[in-house]
Amino acid sequence: MKYSISDLEQLSGVQIHTIRIWERRYNALKPMRSAGNTRFYDDNHLRRLLNIVGLSQSGMKISQVCSLSDQEIDLLLKQEIDDTVSDDAQFEYYISQLLNFGLAYNEHKFSQLISKCINDHGMTASYKNVIYPLLVRLGLMWRRDHICPAQEHFLSNIIRQKLFVAINDVVIKGAAGSSWMLFLPEDEDHDIGLLFAYYMLKLSGQQVIFLGGRVPLESLKDAMVHNKVQHMLLFMVRSRTLTDASAYLDELSAVFGDTTIHLAGNSRLISQLKLAENINWFQSIQDFEKNIKNITHVN
Repeated sequence: MKYSISDLEQLSGVQIHTIRIWERRYNALKPMRSAGNTRFYDDNHLRRLLNIVGLSQSGMKISQVCSLSDQEIDLLLKQEIDDTVSDDAQFEYYISQLLNFGLAYNEHKFSQLISKCINDHGMTASYKNVIYPLLVRLGLMWRRDHICPAQEHFLSNIIRQKLFVAINDVVIKGAAGSSWMLFLPEDEDHDIGLLFAYYMLKLSGQQVIFLGGRVPLESLKDAMVHNKVQHMLLFMVRSRTLTDASAYLDELSAVFGDTTIHLAGNSRLISQLKLAENINWFQSIQDFEKNIKNITHVN
């Protein structure tokens, strides 16, 4: 695909003037030129920029990262993938085998194996120890250009099916607890984390209204008119500029000032934001579980 520098800003979260500084000062990217002499970028440029951002936020100096060749960056990414290997041989077997079946588009074997994992260990343990690490590894493999988007979509859709089944199988006994509204912002559509949150909330007896991905703010207002929920939960996963993220969350906080808003997702981004008093950041799955228990205990 062809991208403008504005597209790179939206997809990476790096502001245009910063991209240009990195290009001039560190030779980070070498844009191409159209017949009309317009600068443009391709998938390789985007992938390199995302890798520069990721490695710089892990502690490396930006000048050092930008000086790395694509081959050197690939070696560092390989190390990151190696670091995702589970200490538990059984869970690592599931991860590696599911990857093999998924990349081969073998739906039967992938579905059969992930179902066995869920049956043997439960959805919560399977998500923490297999599904989430699998998704992290997939992301790193994409950054190494070792998978294509179709393979990621294939894997994700089967996982989503399993989560929907698990959610449907939960039976709430007694009166429902607190009310929650789950959604993704208008520019987000990766909802696997949100679906797992739906499962965990329903398992703890909470009342859940699941709106899914790409929900406009106006639609949230309409949903809130008909459902006065106590809690809202959203994920911000994709990279975006601090300015855009702050503006969105500030508006969300102002519009729903009487609601506790829970936020999860891109920790590198969220850690740099000044969050309003009614916004709570879930920094991990364990943090989310702890908060649910506290809320359930209060109710």
